[in-house]
Amino acid sequence: MPSSHLPPHDAVPASVANPAAAMWDSRYQGKEYLFGTEPNSCLRQHAALWPAASRILCVADGEGRNSVWLAQQGLQVDAFDVSAVGVAKARQLAAAHGISVHYAIADCDSWNWPIASYDGIAAIFIQFADPAMRQRLFSNMMRALKPGGTLLLHGYTPQQLAFGTGGPTELSHLYTAELLTEAFAGMEILALREYQQELNEGSRHQGRSALIDLIARKPAASV
Repeated sequence: MPSSHLPPHDAVPASVANPAAAMWDSRYQGKEYLFGTEPNSCLRQHAALWPAASRILCVADGEGRNSVWLAQQGLQVDAFDVSAVGVAKARQLAAAHGISVHYAIADCDSWNWPIASYDGIAAIFIQFADPAMRQRLFSNMMRALKPGGTLLLHGYTPQQLAFGTGGPTELSHLYTAELLTEAFAGMEILALREYQQELNEGSRHQGRSALIDLIARKPAASV
């Protein structure tokens, strides 16, 4: 069932004047799922972080591969993305699997971030954000977690620029362990790992990749 405190799923449409929305709409056109329909491997590995029926938010969820898979695991999932085309394909994917996800069309600044509402947040390859937007996004994610809630963040490190197998081309958009340690200093860092791995996620994430995972828990005493 849709979350009662959230706006209707089309209440915050991505404006046609939004360059990011237009870019992702163009990329998501067509029948192909650009990053495939299987969940990200890091998410699959760590989904046991969240017990069944936990309330989870998927940030910038694109065409729905991660939100749909989490819902299949028995989790209550909200997800949003700036692309109306991507969200439409996510809804189709959810319907094909016979599961329910509450989707919204919004960018990371216009999303109605509910305070202390989620048991978990999955932020997979959200590296479209420049440093200023990233700071706002990280702060909103921390506020949206319940006390004791857990964030799973997965992305690329600067070494990815040498591989060229996916991700942003701007150095400022990439993650380092130092950057994430500082950004989430108010949380308990349960795991922080940089590594290389072969990715096979649709046509956009293919080949050797420089990756980083963060798992962090909001202190139970936080409000």
